[in-house]
Amino acid sequence: MRKQCRIWWPKHLSSTEPSSSFTFLFGWFISCSSVSLDIVVAFACDESSFSGCQSSLKEILCDTSRSMSITLQDKSMFSLLGQCAACPSNNDQLFGIGVGDNDQRKYSTCRIACALNSEGMLRKRNRRYYCGCHKLDGLLEKHRQAANGSNHWVEMIYDPYEIHGRNIHCIPKLHHIHWNGRLVSQCNVHVILYETPRYGACHFSLSFWNSSKKAKIPLKEPKWIDELHQKQPLNDLDAVILAMNSATASKMVFERHVGSSRSFTKFSIICRLIALVWQLLAVSMASLSTIFYIFLQFLHSLLSFGSQSWIYTASKRLFNTTWINIQIRCGQILFWPILLQDNDLRSQSCVEYAEKAALHKHSMWSSLAVDLLLGNLIGFSLLFNAESVCLWVLDFANDTTNELLRTGCVWLMGVPAGFKLNTELAGVLGMISLNAIQIWSTLWFFVDSLLVYLVKGLAILGILFGMTVPAALVRDMIVVVTLHVSTLHWMISLSYSQQIQALAALWRLFRGRKWNPLRQRLDSYEYTVKQHIVGSLLFTPLLLLLPTTSVFYIFFTMTNTSISLICMLIEVIISIIHATPYIKIVLWLLRRRRFPAGIWFEIVSCHSNSVNSPEIVSLDKISSPSKNSLHQENISGRSHVLVSILHSNFLTIGQIVIPHYRQVFTRVSRSYFARSAYGVLTGKRISSTLGTKLPSTMPWMLIPYKDYWCLCRNSILACMPKCHCHLFQ
Repeated sequence: MRKQCRIWWPKHLSSTEPSSSFTFLFGWFISCSSVSLDIVVAFACDESSFSGCQSSLKEILCDTSRSMSITLQDKSMFSLLGQCAACPSNNDQLFGIGVGDNDQRKYSTCRIACALNSEGMLRKRNRRYYCGCHKLDGLLEKHRQAANGSNHWVEMIYDPYEIHGRNIHCIPKLHHIHWNGRLVSQCNVHVILYETPRYGACHFSLSFWNSSKKAKIPLKEPKWIDELHQKQPLNDLDAVILAMNSATASKMVFERHVGSSRSFTKFSIICRLIALVWQLLAVSMASLSTIFYIFLQFLHSLLSFGSQSWIYTASKRLFNTTWINIQIRCGQILFWPILLQDNDLRSQSCVEYAEKAALHKHSMWSSLAVDLLLGNLIGFSLLFNAESVCLWVLDFANDTTNELLRTGCVWLMGVPAGFKLNTELAGVLGMISLNAIQIWSTLWFFVDSLLVYLVKGLAILGILFGMTVPAALVRDMIVVVTLHVSTLHWMISLSYSQQIQALAALWRLFRGRKWNPLRQRLDSYEYTVKQHIVGSLLFTPLLLLLPTTSVFYIFFTMTNTSISLICMLIEVIISIIHATPYIKIVLWLLRRRRFPAGIWFEIVSCHSNSVNSPEIVSLDKISSPSKNSLHQENISGRSHVLVSILHSNFLTIGQIVIPHYRQVFTRVSRSYFARSAYGVLTGKRISSTLGTKLPSTMPWMLIPYKDYWCLCRNSILACMPKCHCHLFQ
């Protein structure tokens, strides 16, 4: 089987003119089979880059490899891959063929590395090896043996005069490769040009937005699936993608060791101005957060002092939704500087990890900022239009009480829709309902004068804590205000359910069946004559009174269900405000490339080469004192060369938002609406809450005010954009 070699080449190396005739390639060799090899080139540099190096090449490579993620270290180690040189002629001979005197002197000055196992394995001929690789001099020759721990070495060439278009000046060509002790000059080569991932710009990912969703697997798998799992994969794309995402980080670590730096003198004034503005922002935000911190600590002390009273317990149960949202908001206000700090060391080694860590770090404060913005918009609107809102609420309450409840009860006491009801039972149920409505209207009359202060209080809560807290308070206030409707519905539904259960039991009596609660089934049973007589006497009035009870039950069920739907709608709005990934939406609108979902290849060229270099001979015939010999794989025929450009697919806005909204309804049972419909038919009480998911509450934090101010300030300064050098910029 012909060997396969994939070379993942940074696009910027082909988009710019090379600064030197010879460059050294650094990156990773990734191989998961004996016939397939992935060469991920992270960056390239010339010999002059090592002039200021104070450490050995082995130490530099080991430290760079240790800086990468553990997953990548388990797959492959960062190493010196090989060399890439300009081809001065169009023929396909080895290096040095057809080179002039000036070029020969240039070659001898900057001789290229051949990373073989030992020098005794090759025989010198005019300072060249038979494989065409040149010997190293100076600093690189000193560390050559220690730097290359793998059995691979790649020799690549490029034609600087070849025109490719599409802003591609040169495409590297594989001349030969030392592959596990064999010299391979012909193999199927796939050169893949990729854009180097950078933080805030782009990166690559193989996972899709719904990849975590597990598919249903049949109980018994077919045999071909087991055979497919037993086959050795030809490539490891996960490791390749991880290596490409770590290319920029490896280059930064490498340049830190060799002492290369960039000059930013022209931007010093701008950098100082940015630093000054950021310092002022950090001080102002820290001061504002400290004021909030002192205020919250004062409220917490007051609530802790009265936590044992019955008023505190009753209000906590009555305003449960408001209490939970206040706890969530207070925890976010207290802990935002801690969550904003960058404590994820793994994100420094990979752009993908850095992107995920940044999204996680900025998701909480962005949600808090949007919630406060909405709260201020609605809060100031309520504050400036409090009287108009109060008049609208009073008119709506009076219309609901008079036009809906009272008129409805009077209508049910007569002949509703032509149905002949039991006059006495309808009168009793109607009078009870009218009296309850009148009592609640009288109590509501005393609340009218306090309604303005309640609206202003909601506005202040929205300004201070965001939109979710006043929305939760409105939801709880609706439950409290409509308590008389809920009570009437509970009373009539109790009477209705008891009638339904009694009629069902009497019907089983007539059929000679009895319900067995232990076995949860119907059993045959012989009833006595007296039981049949009593059952007949009870069945008739219950059946005739059922329409009257059902009419009142349907009326109050519709009213109570409407109130419950309004409460559920507010609950869903609160959960959606908490769950919406605002930072992801903003970043997606500004730069979609930060949300990759899979890769695809654009074919640039595809051709076949039949290269039989006369100077590459089998090294088995060369006498060598070394026991290990280097073999050359001389395969006749054509080798296929494929050149493509790596692209990414990107997530849509729906693929970003829908998973977060799906998490909101994870606690909602799929049979919720079926159970609610069954409860309505049988007279059982249904829940007025949907049970949507909210963010988890955080423990209370108590630290000195000065320390909290410093914590907020340092957290904001840690997010200051770096002017000189950033890990991925």
